[in-house]
Amino acid sequence: MTKEDLRIVYMGTPDFAVESLRALVEGGYNVVAVITMPDKPMGRHGSVLQPSPVKQYAVEHGLKVLQPERLKDPTFVEELRALKADLQIVVAFRMLPEVVWSMPPLGTFNAHASLLPKYRGAAPINWAVINGETETGITTFFLKHEIDTGDIIQQVKIPIADTDNVEVVHDKLMMLSGKLVTETVDNILAGTVTSIPQDQFKDIPLTPAPKIFRDTCRIDWKQPTKRVYDFIRGLSPYPAAWTTLEGKSVKIYEAEKEAAAPQSEPGTLHTDNKTFLKVSTLDGMLNLKVLQLEGKKRMPVTDLLRGLKLENNAFFV
Repeated sequence: MTKEDLRIVYMGTPDFAVESLRALVEGGYNVVAVITMPDKPMGRHGSVLQPSPVKQYAVEHGLKVLQPERLKDPTFVEELRALKADLQIVVAFRMLPEVVWSMPPLGTFNAHASLLPKYRGAAPINWAVINGETETGITTFFLKHEIDTGDIIQQVKIPIADTDNVEVVHDKLMMLSGKLVTETVDNILAGTVTSIPQDQFKDIPLTPAPKIFRDTCRIDWKQPTKRVYDFIRGLSPYPAAWTTLEGKSVKIYEAEKEAAAPQSEPGTLHTDNKTFLKVSTLDGMLNLKVLQLEGKKRMPVTDLLRGLKLENNAFFV
């Protein structure tokens, strides 16, 4: 079978999944349909429907699109079966029921943004940066019942620089994913895949990557400087780490580590109200660079201080 004959159904929703779909389409692979989330209501009254980035790309390139509310819906399952896919590919989508992932004869594989078995879950890129990892990567694996536990097909690693935020790492992995997805398809076609069960990686700690909620993003200043620094960049620019000042939330997007001994209680602010705003941590200080006050725009500290006068020893809580 050639790549032109291989019938592929692709499943994905956000920007991250567009690059792999683009790699397949531009590489001449036979994508017979795209499955993505239903359009989201937008606007003040929800009167405008916003298609997913994957749907936008698929429509622009004349691909068939299915948007089931429920993946177990009998009508959808029959529509999917009628496509006679040989292979299904999942990138940044949702958990599939067995009736879906077990359907094609060559299986269903997922491209996951971590070096499995580490960082199984919904937010692997965020948690790798938050935890100060120095490398991450993309893993392709065959789906099975438990989420992100299937047999590994291929992995590719990239370094995480100490200055990288989650957006930088996301974009690197997005491009890498497109390349690895097409390589994986080629190897499946060539019959050269030897997948490895994840339970063979017994020496790798099973660090989870759960979904991130607002409360997850609150900064604990009673942590070492490096830990707080990694937390901020692991949530920047979205959804953003936050703290409170005088009862109002403050999002912090960028900071620098200060080589300084602890000067005061964690969370204490230090400023000249012109050029710098620093905050004490458990073992040192962070020099804050880009913030957003509640109800205001995101801005550099120097701009923020023009309209905000802070007392030294004010507190982030």
